[in-house]
Amino acid sequence: MSSRWSGRRKRFRDVLNGTRCVHPGSVHDPISARIAFDLGFEVGMFAGSVASLTVLGAPDLIVLTLSEFAAQARRIGRAAELPLMCDADHGYGNALSVMRTVEELEMAGVSGLSIEDTLLPRGFGPSDKPELLSITEGVGKMRAALAARRDPALAIAGRTSAPRISGLADTIARAKAYEAAGVDCIFLVGVASREELDAIAAAITLPMILGNAPKTLMDLEYLAARRVRICLQGHQPFAAAVQAVHDTLKALRSGTAPADLKGVASGELMGRVTREADYQRWTREFLGGEG
Repeated sequence: MSSRWSGRRKRFRDVLNGTRCVHPGSVHDPISARIAFDLGFEVGMFAGSVASLTVLGAPDLIVLTLSEFAAQARRIGRAAELPLMCDADHGYGNALSVMRTVEELEMAGVSGLSIEDTLLPRGFGPSDKPELLSITEGVGKMRAALAARRDPALAIAGRTSAPRISGLADTIARAKAYEAAGVDCIFLVGVASREELDAIAAAITLPMILGNAPKTLMDLEYLAARRVRICLQGHQPFAAAVQAVHDTLKALRSGTAPADLKGVASGELMGRVTREADYQRWTREFLGGEG
């Protein structure tokens, strides 16, 4: 396994095995990953929803393919030394598809990935209410993911949205089953209260990742004490980028002169995030130019 990936995976494991809770930087492309790394984020988060928006310009309806997702993860990893956690959704199919997903994302260089037990994509019929797989099928997916892993440093998270779909008792049953299957951490989506998190933390021993946590849970010291090591804050950077592009194009279309635009990155910032100094040095060293 490439040393460039192993170092990142070790740092990701250090977060999972540590005593702190951190907020990851939500990233979606090479530039956003470099910005997150330069700002000191310990972990980058590449979500399936953001991937669908970035690659397809489509909502999170599981129309993105594994190859498209893995290719974007590879681009992100190539650009920045940021340990990357990926939301691999349902593994793009059944347990055998999960194995292929793990193989592709491991080769793409991610540091961690989550496999969830939601029934995806939505089936035919009038209801769009989310459903969960049986625990037995969920365990099969987790075991398949672990079997497909070649680098033991790659972290596999068992993800469930049971807190907001089927309730606390089922959440605990699923978390315990996935822990027994051997996953490295539990990724919980939709925990609504401290009482719920306390009960889940008391039932398992693994570190946890939280998604869609309410404001009442956003206390890093409290979360750390419950073994939550990563707590997502959402994916506002992508939405902010969309707004900035919209406003800039709208201003230009309305006749604003380029020199009068607001919120445009400075030349210094663009040079930093594109690693311009490195390319100038390589030009001098390898092309005999002045750079």
